[in-house]
Amino acid sequence: MVKNTAEIVYAVGVTNSTEKLRLIEIPRREVGETDVRIKIQYTGICHSDLHFICQEWGPLEFPAVAGQEIVGIVTNVGSGVSKHKIGDAVGVGCSVDSCRICTNCSRYAEPYCKNRVVETYHSPTDDAVGHTLGGYSQAIVVDEEFVLSIPKNLDLAGNHVAVLGLGGLGHMGLLLSNNAISKKKKFPPILNSCQACSGSAQKSQSSRSSGRTEDAYKLGASNVIITSDTAAFQAATDTVDYILDTVSAKHDIDALITLLKTDGKLVEVLLVEIKETQEMLDFCGKHGITSAIELISVNKTEQTFERILKSDVKFRFVLDIAGTLNKDTVIEEI
Repeated sequence: MVKNTAEIVYAVGVTNSTEKLRLIEIPRREVGETDVRIKIQYTGICHSDLHFICQEWGPLEFPAVAGQEIVGIVTNVGSGVSKHKIGDAVGVGCSVDSCRICTNCSRYAEPYCKNRVVETYHSPTDDAVGHTLGGYSQAIVVDEEFVLSIPKNLDLAGNHVAVLGLGGLGHMGLLLSNNAISKKKKFPPILNSCQACSGSAQKSQSSRSSGRTEDAYKLGASNVIITSDTAAFQAATDTVDYILDTVSAKHDIDALITLLKTDGKLVEVLLVEIKETQEMLDFCGKHGITSAIELISVNKTEQTFERILKSDVKFRFVLDIAGTLNKDTVIEEI
């Protein structure tokens, strides 16, 4: 049964396979009993959005709107909502629903639902257009179980940890490892393979080019290994306890493994559960950890996609939805 549409909001997306990003209008459903309506303030831009819009993951259903790193303010809640209230700062990640009853859902592993994972964009849904529409938009309605609380203080044994890639995820991995090590804290469960990290540990940053070296040191790295530097890579053989791999592009895993000690662990960033994501946010709030971003006006979205292709980003692009998305928005062409 198709859910009733409550409002039409502005979004940035495409309506056919040949056009570029532009201002469009999309429907948002009525707020149901367990729903939260969020006025979106900011939405992160990640490489996944680019893959999606460019149809590298397959043909699109239209209209198509990306965006799965959403931060906003609650403006309405259903009568059965107990976790969030109007005025709360909240977030939405890569999924907005699941079956809730399978074994994976029952252990808070919703992204691995055996029956029905509803991703934040381009998943079948009962909403008006028949599929989910993401966070490049003014508002979104999400079930409270998939809405994350943002801590109020956030602006919307020596182990050697190596973080591969210094992008949006990599720089956060470096900040988290630096905090856990310098303050002798355990990692939050989202980095559960690295919970033993404490004491006088080292943090290395592996990068594709020397252009990020200075940035890595500023973020707390004790050493920087350029992956194209064969001699430096060989010198680091058998020195690392943990590698946090945040790179989505094709890369040589076999070479990375040579850096690990005999009992070392390679951790790849994949889907993350709602419960763990909330624990991560709480950890960041407790220790004052925030990401480094470049705030982008919505009209620069196409140009920003081009910069992502050129790896011209430090460290995460974030769209200023609340400040720059309105009826007069025009997406500038490259």
